[in-house]
Amino acid sequence: MRYTIENQDIRLTVDSHGAEAVSVLNRHTGAEMLWQADPAVWGRHAPILFPYTGKLTGGKLRAKGMEYAGGQHGFARDVEHTLVSQTGDTLVFELHADRQTLDKWPYAFVLRSTFRLEGKAVAHTLAVENPVEEQLRFGIGYHPAFAVPFDDAHKTTDYELRFDRLESPLCVSALPNGLLNGTNFYYLARNTDAIPLTDELFDNDSHCMVNLRSASLSIVEKDTGRRVSCDIQGYPYVLIWSSIKAKPLRFVCIEPWHSLPGEENGPIDWDQRPCAASLAKGESWSTTLTTTFDR
Repeated sequence: MRYTIENQDIRLTVDSHGAEAVSVLNRHTGAEMLWQADPAVWGRHAPILFPYTGKLTGGKLRAKGMEYAGGQHGFARDVEHTLVSQTGDTLVFELHADRQTLDKWPYAFVLRSTFRLEGKAVAHTLAVENPVEEQLRFGIGYHPAFAVPFDDAHKTTDYELRFDRLESPLCVSALPNGLLNGTNFYYLARNTDAIPLTDELFDNDSHCMVNLRSASLSIVEKDTGRRVSCDIQGYPYVLIWSSIKAKPLRFVCIEPWHSLPGEENGPIDWDQRPCAASLAKGESWSTTLTTTFDR
């Protein structure tokens, strides 16, 4: 089921399937600012990545003495979440471990997803609780896709990805199969505050930037200054991506992550996979992505 909240600037719609934002509408112009999930290109809008980001080594994990098969980015994006609260400017969803999730990942957990409107911004908080496990280790990340170009009068090259300070973004490669190989690192750019958008930028898949110093990363329309800005402060990894199935580009993802994909020849034991956090029984952890829509 879909739920909508709004303020004077934006109208946000979130689907309880995946607790996924599916629409961010500019109430002044009527412009849709999220990618609208054309299945021929990429059939998602802004999925939650939990309990891991990227692919599993060998497509499986071993936990509590058993092996489990797993697809990319975990299961939270593919299951129903429960609406637990709705006010004028806030939506709160929860996902609890059940038979469906325990068949994929044998841990008890609570994943709470809170969407809050703050003027022209959407703050999306993901909170994880460990109700009973001795230790709960997990990965987590965001994957919002923003519609580009912003209108029919502009094209891909009218935009750039802009940092709020000078960067030389170092990227870790997961080519060719989406798993880390531990040897291939590269600079996406050097000593710049902007990366031009081109239709070829993502021909080799995503770019995973590590340890950026910037507090924000924005998609900026160069002639007007209109932008979508993500607060990336505190995230060790920030990916940018778009599908190569459609050219010119029709969307760009800015993906702040707290964990990475599996390793090409790494262990499949869950306890050996680098995690975003490790919670003792009764502990909780949270992270927030705030996105401002100045367009």
